[in-house]
Amino acid sequence: MSSREVMRKSAKKRVMTSYENLSPELLEALKERYPDGFTDYMTRVDKPNGDFFYGVMLETDDTCYFVKITVKVDDKTQEDIEKDLFVDVEADSDDIKGAEDIADAADGDDD
Repeated sequence: MSSREVMRKSAKKRVMTSYENLSPELLEALKERYPDGFTDYMTRVDKPNGDFFYGVMLETDDTCYFVKITVKVDDKTQEDIEKDLFVDVEADSDDIKGAEDIADAADGDDD
C-alpha cells in the first residue's frame, strides 16, 4: 500500500456545519470538548467578499467538524456606550437628593 492510500483510509471526513444544525450528540461532544466555553478557541474566517464568520473545531472518531458560531458584533460607538453608562444629571436633578437635602428633611421631622 502506498502512503497516499494509507492517508486516504486514515483521513477523517471534514464537515463544515452551523452550531444550530448540530445533533444532540455533537452538541454534547462540543460541551465536553469546551467545558468552559469556546470563546478563546474561535477562529475568524474571512470570505472573499469581505464578510467573515467564526467557528471552532470539533473532532470525533471519524469526522473533523468546523462548527460555525453566530457572533453578534457590537457596533455601538463610544458615545452610545457613555450614554448608556452615565445618567444625564441635569435631566434627573429633581429626583436626586444630596446629603444636605436628607439632613434638612430629617431636621424638619422633629417638630
